Amino acid sequence: MPELSRFEGMVIKMLFNVTVQHNKPHVHVTYGEYKASVGIDGELLAGSLPQKQFRMLVGWLALHEEEAYAAWNKAVRGEHFDKIKPLQ
Repeated sequence: MPELSRFEGMVIKMLFNVTVQHNKPHVHVTYGEYKASVGIDGELLAGSLPQKQFRMLVGWLALHEEEAYAAWNKAVRGEHFDKIKPLQ
């Protein structure tokens, strides 16, 4: 699963050629022992994250919405996408 970004202990990844599992643009996030699938629109689709990290992720997705959708569109076609740099 290719990495889209990482920050604050969270690793955000996106699968190639997968639209059936959740049927909407989403990312897969790991934070320690937590794992979640979160729509680019901020909807929790599966799994769980601590509330603080979930809010941070949703804010990050909002800031990088265009880049995340561009990566999603490439990923569903099986194309490589650029990583999104975390906030400094």
